Amino acid sequence: MNKKDRQERIIRLIQEGNIGTQEEIKRYLQDDGISVTQATLSRDLRELGLLKLRNSDGKLYYSLSTQTNPQLDPAIYSYVKKLERAGFMLVIHTNLGEADVLANIIDAENNDTILGTVAGADTLLVICKDEMVASRLEKEIRAQK
Repeated sequence: MNKKDRQERIIRLIQEGNIGTQEEIKRYLQDDGISVTQATLSRDLRELGLLKLRNSDGKLYYSLSTQTNPQLDPAIYSYVKKLERAGFMLVIHTNLGEADVLANIIDAENNDTILGTVAGADTLLVICKDEMVASRLEKEIRAQK
């Protein structure tokens, strides 16, 4: 199976139910006769921009990013653990493995007031055009937490 077909199947799986782990996705794919390594599956999930959100019971599940403006989607920031501003930059701490997903979503927005992002496993650096933009974005994020 090619990459495009595999990723389309992953999207359908996510849309069909509350899947909380990569292992569950891998098992569903195997049930469909699709063999995939953990590294390939992780890369697919990152490329698809999947988010890990919490339901009302606190259980984590994968969700598709459907919003084009991440600042307006409160679900995106529901897992921001800590936020600090240093001049024209924001440092966002997330759960392990979520910083790069958030970076991908922000980068895909192509917002000309955000110059770029740098993500680690649980820390995201957002580089804004100036301090005013960083301050506004900080307030938007804090308002949605």
